[in-house]
Amino acid sequence: MPRITHLAYRPFDVALTEPFGIAGGTQHVCRNLLVEVGLEGGTLGIGEAAPFPAFNGETREDAEQALEGARDALLGAEAANWRTVARLASQVLGSAPSALCAFETALLDGLTRSLGLSLFAFFGGAEPELVSDVTLTTGTPEQAAAQAARAHARGFRTLKAKVGGVPLTEDLERLARAAAVAPEASFILDANASLRAEEAIRLLRALGALRDRVVLFEQPTGAKDLTGLRAVREAGVRVAADESATTLADLERVIEAGAADVVNVKIMKSGLVTALDMALGARAAGLELMIGGLVETRLAMSTSACLAGGVGGFSFVDLDTPLFMADDPFQGGFTDDWPRLGLGAIERGHGVLC
Repeated sequence: MPRITHLAYRPFDVALTEPFGIAGGTQHVCRNLLVEVGLEGGTLGIGEAAPFPAFNGETREDAEQALEGARDALLGAEAANWRTVARLASQVLGSAPSALCAFETALLDGLTRSLGLSLFAFFGGAEPELVSDVTLTTGTPEQAAAQAARAHARGFRTLKAKVGGVPLTEDLERLARAAAVAPEASFILDANASLRAEEAIRLLRALGALRDRVVLFEQPTGAKDLTGLRAVREAGVRVAADESATTLADLERVIEAGAADVVNVKIMKSGLVTALDMALGARAAGLELMIGGLVETRLAMSTSACLAGGVGGFSFVDLDTPLFMADDPFQGGFTDDWPRLGLGAIERGHGVLC
């Protein structure tokens, strides 16, 4: 069985075509890491760390420090025993989830490449095509209208609108302007844990007729406020847990509290292997699935697409951040005829090359 013989990382930056803003802050440039895992026999796998401080406080420097400190523990591990390696990796990289994600991605990319298998097939090969939403970031009503018009013209029919962090009237105007230029679109609202339950419910009620076009409210309340999540759910809208569902223990608490209808699975917040287990656990508990990400290139997004398409049954797909990149530093991975993402052409690993 091939052992890990090489572990390296290097930073890379990608400018964004427009700021990617959420309630907790805004990112203007991706400050990410490329991670390499080499196996005996010469196979090389690659993964991406995309920390987003506004989401969970993690920085690129945190990811670099974690990887540097973990190298000696991970070198020599047998790649085929990937779950055992993942448990070790979670112990030495768990403080920097994007670093854990990048390592596990590179590990499984290298392993499946050595086997002549796509990561999509490795995860089950269930659905070779996914249909993504697109994000309306925080900003002015004019920006929301422009983003929605572009997305609608391109064929997107689900718009994910970031809300929170501003007065209610501003969010209402942004949503109204977006809805007017995208009359066929449904909406996902995403507050990134920035609202109280009563504020989220007030927003829903103030939408008027537009309320009928809201298909999901993602993480309206704080990460630990499961009572608040449930209250929003009981107000008559499907609720997705994101910041509240980062670990398997978190998922159990969400299920026990009846706090959500949907779980947003993100490899960058949980690591790739835990994300897989959370998807399977949530589905077994009768929850719907969403696949999402932070501000990631096609490298991490193709990995997430392989996971979602491989497992199958994801009701919501939010893998749009490559559209915000001014340049694409990678080739391959999913084929993108936005909003459709194709996985059937990937031959080995996640298919992404530098």
